[in-house]
Amino acid sequence: MSATDTTSSHTISVLVDNEPGILARVVGLFSGRGYNIESLTVAQTDPRQNLSRITIVTNGTPMIIEQIKAQLDRLVPVHTVRDLTVEGPHIERELALVKVKGIGEKRVEALRLADVFRAKVIDAKTESFVFEVTGNSDKVDTFVGLMEGLGLVDVGRTGIVAMSRGGEAL
Repeated sequence: MSATDTTSSHTISVLVDNEPGILARVVGLFSGRGYNIESLTVAQTDPRQNLSRITIVTNGTPMIIEQIKAQLDRLVPVHTVRDLTVEGPHIERELALVKVKGIGEKRVEALRLADVFRAKVIDAKTESFVFEVTGNSDKVDTFVGLMEGLGLVDVGRTGIVAMSRGGEAL
């Protein structure tokens, strides 16, 4: 397998007009060509200009990633397409709500681990907690994995939100 055949994960940030149907068009582009979306988030970023940022994490060879970016760039109303993975330093964060059921030592251990991971208790009952944990995906994965042995009940994750470092805008 050559270096051009190696697949890798890429975080792509797309600035679009905030209008009905744009998310369906972006997702349709991926599904129509058999590309996988590992994570997808979208939110309005500039209400004055009516702009939203779509953050997509996908996997592919360098050639496939270039095709994805080119096809996204041709969609109207896309303003910019940036591959944050290749552009340099960027920040990625994800939020998860993690419900854990436990009493006694398991309850104490869950609270201790939450403190280590800087997870917040956002709901507490006598036999359960809901924690909010924020960080990179590896941190969230690790926290969820540790909670599995302590009474993990449910997990809800936001997906990755990303932004380049430095002073320039998207």
